[in-house]
Amino acid sequence: QVQLQESGGDSVQAGGSLRLSCTASGDILSTYCMAWFRQAPGKERELVANTYTRGGSSSYADSVKGRFTISLDNAKKTLYLQMTGLQPGDTAMYSCAAGGIWMCRLASEYNFWGQGTQVTVSS
Repeated sequence: QVQLQESGGDSVQAGGSLRLSCTASGDILSTYCMAWFRQAPGKERELVANTYTRGGSSSYADSVKGRFTISLDNAKKTLYLQMTGLQPGDTAMYSCAAGGIWMCRLASEYNFWGQGTQVTVSS
């Protein structure tokens, strides 16, 4: 059983940076992917970035490419999302997830979720 806990969300000015962390208990290597999702009020939950737990490529939403970086420290059982050049459009609740079946793009593919951490970007 994998349990996830996010931290690092904050309120920042446009152009600022934040690093989100997701600490895990349990065997994350038993999962296929880990990911960051976000959901803003009135919008669908969207995949921000994902990565394979046993190595491999990472994927990013077009809206965050070049600004966000996902990384996984297996020794610390911690997933990170480094966010730079934050924009008001990045304002959302960010959640980490573990699981995945195939391409690891859909929320329905993940079976373990954290509670979320709020990121607010002011113009």
